[in-house]
Amino acid sequence: MPRFTKITASVGPSSESERVLCEMINAGVNVCRINFSHDSCNIQGHKIDLIRKVSNDIGVPVAVMVDLQGPKHRIGNFATEEKYPLIVGQDFIFDSNPAPGDSSRVNLPDDDVLQSLGVGERILLNDGKIEMQVTSVADGIVHARVVRGSEIWSRRGFNLPDTDVTTSVLTEKDMADLDYAITKNPDFVAVSFVQRPEDIATVRDFITARTANPIKIIAKIERKNAVERISEIAMAADGIMIARGDLAVELPYEQVPAISRHIIRECRRLNRPVIMATQMLSSMVENEFPTRAEISDVANAAYLRTDSTMTSEETTIGAHPIIVIETMEKILSASDTDAAQYPYDWVRSENSDENDWSRSISSMAFLNHANAIIVFARDSDGVTQISCRRPDIQIIAVCDEQIIANQLCLLRGVVPLYTPDLFAQRDFVAIAKLCNIKPGKVVIVDGDNVSLCDLD
Repeated sequence: MPRFTKITASVGPSSESERVLCEMINAGVNVCRINFSHDSCNIQGHKIDLIRKVSNDIGVPVAVMVDLQGPKHRIGNFATEEKYPLIVGQDFIFDSNPAPGDSSRVNLPDDDVLQSLGVGERILLNDGKIEMQVTSVADGIVHARVVRGSEIWSRRGFNLPDTDVTTSVLTEKDMADLDYAITKNPDFVAVSFVQRPEDIATVRDFITARTANPIKIIAKIERKNAVERISEIAMAADGIMIARGDLAVELPYEQVPAISRHIIRECRRLNRPVIMATQMLSSMVENEFPTRAEISDVANAAYLRTDSTMTSEETTIGAHPIIVIETMEKILSASDTDAAQYPYDWVRSENSDENDWSRSISSMAFLNHANAIIVFARDSDGVTQISCRRPDIQIIAVCDEQIIANQLCLLRGVVPLYTPDLFAQRDFVAIAKLCNIKPGKVVIVDGDNVSLCDLD
């Protein structure tokens, strides 16, 4: 049985050569993520060009996802590079004074953060290893009590799980990066530190003012207030990435699995693809074999019917990027095969017209033991709706536009074909042969027309 769960791979120093990219894509990569937090625009542009070249050379559609850095909040510098002691219960001050800090105060360069913080809210520094709680705010000076942590030092990043920061989702760096990235025609743009649906509208307006290409927007869910507004954000965006690393800092880590499960089900209900991210095979940054816990983590993503799992450092700076993809492919294939034995609850989707349509197609395929669903895809919407019903059979999407085929690479169970001739001819028999579909019944979807056909 083919693999349904897709693989999104981050591309970096370990994987940006033509040979390695070719082997990774042949091993199972469906989406390549370009992290604009690192390297110059020109270097990132070269990666995108190379991905397009390899994809074209081997004849396999691959999506390109540009991931914007977003607002990165860090405290200022201390007088030396030494670590300064903290005592639980002590008062600590954050202010706009650029003078070097000490064990009782430090500069906080972001005026928007100073203006947004309120009494009782938490400041988590150094991935949550230091916790402080705001006790008073006055005249741009924030007093906080140390709750956890024994030392602090320069340029520590921080999270504000209780604070709605009024900053724009697009920093000056993001706007410059996105301006450049648009010239490379990416398929997806991932937006960091989304807090509200209006953040997605800001990015969409920026994109549509510069290109007519239908670039899709992925909202990265990293903040507590994004989880609280997940339905609104999912509807505003074209897809969701569950960034479990930051979520486990902003929220109690034991809640992250349940939150992830909720987000996956909500995305499915709202017809939005969802990516599971962060540390899925992190031990393979150095090792050739995953831990048993990592195997279970990847498998669980497949059992939850997520659209895609994602690698980060494993394929950007790791020693074995190709082995990482081969490993993830094996785990997902085995888990998808097992999961297909237990039909998913596609009949329980939201009661709306578009889901009635996609549910009826899934029902037709399931009840008639169809070997595939073949869709002539003028856009990605209909295929997305069918995929979100999780029919657990291949969805062959025949496209006459390359960007549509690329974007469908992200969707669970979808095999995109960029074949303008077959799209025009509507030759489903030739398509079935091309995709090695076994003789038997197939469901054909062409616009609003749905039929059940026999393959000899």
